[in-house]
Amino acid sequence: MQTRFKKKLKLFDIGITAVAGMLSVGIMLYGVFHFGQAKILPELVLNLFYIACLVMIWMYFFNRLKTQQFNYWCSICVGITVLLRDVLFPPPLVFYAFHVVCLALSVLLLLMLTFFYARKDWKNYTKGNLWTICIIDIIIATLYNIDIYLEPIDEYTAYLLTEIWIRPTITYGLVACFITEKS
Repeated sequence: MQTRFKKKLKLFDIGITAVAGMLSVGIMLYGVFHFGQAKILPELVLNLFYIACLVMIWMYFFNRLKTQQFNYWCSICVGITVLLRDVLFPPPLVFYAFHVVCLALSVLLLLMLTFFYARKDWKNYTKGNLWTICIIDIIIATLYNIDIYLEPIDEYTAYLLTEIWIRPTITYGLVACFITEKS
């Protein structure tokens, strides 16, 4: 079976994303069994989009998806997760300033994703712009992480802290795939 990437560094990038995906599915199942479906339902919906991204990464890795299809559908899935988690149903934050900054960064991330997948000649999107997508996602996760640590800690906190870092890891894998296509 032919793979799209031959360099060990790119294989490592895909491996990191695969481990994050397996961790996400495992954490999601743990959350459903431990906390109940009513409390975990929003995370369950988000995980379905994360799993779709991971399936597309593997299909892309094994040359089952064209680059344009991969670009479009992964951008859509990540955009939907940003819209659901960060804009429509954001987690309750202790500090209003964190909420406003996360919302502004989420809207910026949505605009960047929209601009990226709406381009016909997406290969002229610079590497800096692609990494900015990943960096903004990491900043949002970091702000959520800081805010969660400032709240009272319970057993749901560890679950939420793990789940917050799944999307930035998947975004990292997507950007690594796009960067390879540009080279």
